[in-house]
Amino acid sequence: MAFSESLALRIRTSLSHKRGVAEKKMFGGVGFLLHGNMLVGVWKDSLIARLGPDDGARALTEENVRPFDITGKAMKGWVLVEPEGIESDEQLAGWIQRGVEFVSALPGK
Repeated sequence: MAFSESLALRIRTSLSHKRGVAEKKMFGGVGFLLHGNMLVGVWKDSLIARLGPDDGARALTEENVRPFDITGKAMKGWVLVEPEGIESDEQLAGWIQRGVEFVSALPGK
């Protein structure tokens, strides 16, 4: 299955004002990096977000969120947000901001 181009466009639009963002094909989808560190991406029709271990664990208690696991082993600190959890632009922006808060604290690559 191809990834959701419409979700990728929504992410691109949300990040258009942010400096240091790059886009890269990965995971059979597309990823958005901030200063060289993976931030968010699109896998099939869902958002993947890098939140770090603490916020990632908290996020797993929220609706429409599950571990990001495409290989049989969940990626720690990452979550997959199903389409119902990112229907509005405000919901999507909230997930992106949570990722930015974590990734901004990492050293650039």
